[in-house]
Amino acid sequence: MDWGRAKNVLIYAFLLLNLVLGYQLWIDYREQAGSSLDFTSLSESTQQIMEKNGIQVQSPIPSETPQLPKINYIYSAEMQKEPVELEEPVDTKLIYADEKELRSVLQGTIPNLGNYRHDQPSDQEHVFVFRPLVLKEWPLFNVELEFIHESQKIYAYREPVFEILPTDGAEEQKVLPASKALETLIERNFIPRDTAVRDIQLGYYGQLFNTEDQLAAPTWRFTLDNGEMIYVQGISGDVLTPKSDTAKE
Repeated sequence: MDWGRAKNVLIYAFLLLNLVLGYQLWIDYREQAGSSLDFTSLSESTQQIMEKNGIQVQSPIPSETPQLPKINYIYSAEMQKEPVELEEPVDTKLIYADEKELRSVLQGTIPNLGNYRHDQPSDQEHVFVFRPLVLKEWPLFNVELEFIHESQKIYAYREPVFEILPTDGAEEQKVLPASKALETLIERNFIPRDTAVRDIQLGYYGQLFNTEDQLAAPTWRFTLDNGEMIYVQGISGDVLTPKSDTAKE
């Protein structure tokens, strides 16, 4: 055996591996560039309350503050249909490493899956939950597409009946920072003692009325480790909880 040649092959193989790993680290960095676990974005008083009350923030705090409009959409609980069974059940796992993997499993089940995003914090024991996207980017938290599974088989789905109305001409306003919304929740004791914030997302949310015409505004959603979700309206700063579904100033 030519040991010198074998040694060169090994060196080149390790160099190639380092390049691949370096590229993956760069991709991961870019994906996380808009978020940070650096709590210096929170005020000193908020950090003191966190320490005193045993509150943890286990999610990156997004830094984006886009200009977004409020939206009108048509939706009513009475309009929703029963689940539709798939012609052929799809093999599934209980937990997926990322949305791309789950999407590959669901490919072809419904024609417009690209208009939705998986909302993992909203998943239930036998249901994968997807949210429709407003402006092709922001999830509408009031509406959900459900994929129903049991015994590691997805056997049915429930597609929502709704319509997001055009936003042409709607006034766009800058969304308040996630750090400010989080400070509001911590300093006003909306987050209980010894609780962790597991997920922070920007999307659309609004109180549901007994009518088909609904209104939603850009809203920060905070998911706690007990499953509770608290919403902070991104323009007014009002706090909304699904339990009361009323604004608290």
